[in-house]
Amino acid sequence: MAQLWGGRFTKETDRLVYDFNASVSFDKRFYRQDIRGSMAHVRMLAKQGILAEGERDVILSGLEGILADVENGRLEIGEQFEDIHSFVEATLIDRIGDPGKMLHTGRSRNDQVALDMKLYARDEVCALDGLVEKLLVVLERLMEEHTETVMPGFTHLQKAQPITLAHHLGAYFEMFKRDRQRFFDIYERMNFCPLGAGALAGTTYPLDREYTAKLLGFAGPTLNSMDSVSDRDYLIELLSALSTVMMHLSRFSEEIIIWNTNEYQFVEIDDAFSTGSSIMPQKKNPDIAELVRGKTGRVYGALISLLTAMKGLPLAYNKDMQEDKELTFDAIDTVKGCLALFTGMLDTMKFHKSRMAESARKGFTNATDAADYLVNHGVPFRDAHGIIGRLVLFCMEQGKAIEELSLEELKSVSPVFEEDLYEAVSMDTCVNKRLTLGAPGKRVMEQVLAANRKWLSEHPALTAAGKE
Repeated sequence: MAQLWGGRFTKETDRLVYDFNASVSFDKRFYRQDIRGSMAHVRMLAKQGILAEGERDVILSGLEGILADVENGRLEIGEQFEDIHSFVEATLIDRIGDPGKMLHTGRSRNDQVALDMKLYARDEVCALDGLVEKLLVVLERLMEEHTETVMPGFTHLQKAQPITLAHHLGAYFEMFKRDRQRFFDIYERMNFCPLGAGALAGTTYPLDREYTAKLLGFAGPTLNSMDSVSDRDYLIELLSALSTVMMHLSRFSEEIIIWNTNEYQFVEIDDAFSTGSSIMPQKKNPDIAELVRGKTGRVYGALISLLTAMKGLPLAYNKDMQEDKELTFDAIDTVKGCLALFTGMLDTMKFHKSRMAESARKGFTNATDAADYLVNHGVPFRDAHGIIGRLVLFCMEQGKAIEELSLEELKSVSPVFEEDLYEAVSMDTCVNKRLTLGAPGKRVMEQVLAANRKWLSEHPALTAAGKE
């Protein structure tokens, strides 16, 4: 059992206790961040005269060798080590001897793990932001292509008013744009360096925390050593943001699942993103959308688990906080996978324009516009509402859409109807006369698309700072 402590103890740790306590099986995933943080720490120690330049160079060379050997598979992070920190330090000492024992000067595992997790989360926020950006680019392209693709808009899963596919997809563009804005906020708020906080009360060594923070690309050092080692707010914020991303993906997936049914036939999912049935040869199942919908609860669970772990913890560090890693790692992996697959599915999906338009026409989505027609011809709205209700009932009895009725049939419901009604309730008119900003009319949709393009150009994907 390779561990960084033991002088105080007279007995070996029970094997079960050791295994239960150890974290190397999962925290080995941020070996890059641990080595990167150690290299910055060593440079700072030498700058402050705590290490000699020769000692600095030997340690840095040793750390670079460990990183290279892990990267190329020549060195395995074994589970005989308690955590990634012990692996790096023990391997360094084994390779360079006594100078390796100076690596931990002025540092605790508490501020070390706080740094590693922050560096890792910061890198992953950038990766996640890049994936959402790719999804937005696909959405923008589809919106550009479908400003004239008429479809029904829904409330309560009931056909309500005609819109365009561009307008419907635009709602998701706004959702995912907000998701990126949350990532920007999280990055800015978390970007302060905890290294130098020690176990909880700083250190007597003359550390230059501003220099270390600068080397690692942080905006500056954290300002309270107790908060530095016990803060997991940034992970709770990240898990909350990831839960919101998954909620948006799940809502979108649910609609795609509905649109893919035989009853709707609005979309066809590409074969590469579908599966079949083991017994029913006619089936083509929307498995990716269903899995995204299903994995949403998994990410929610990580958020609730970490909130629960943190809710009763006194200051400063407590071992409970080790639970943050597996939860966060799993949530990040899940969301990254879902974003990549969903974007690919959406990018290759076919939309059946004529089926969508027919669904809008047959669903009386122009009923509100027919009522507005009567109001514009002097009928009070409440009376117009009742007349159109009777008109829809008549259409249902006749098996016709409003615009399929003859003028004589229309007048049998209300003498106010004239020939100009047909133009007033056509799908194109119903959509394109809605010209308030944010509505589906083509003219205002073009303004929104221009604004979307501008926003994307002004907000490139986040890039992790301080990479060497």
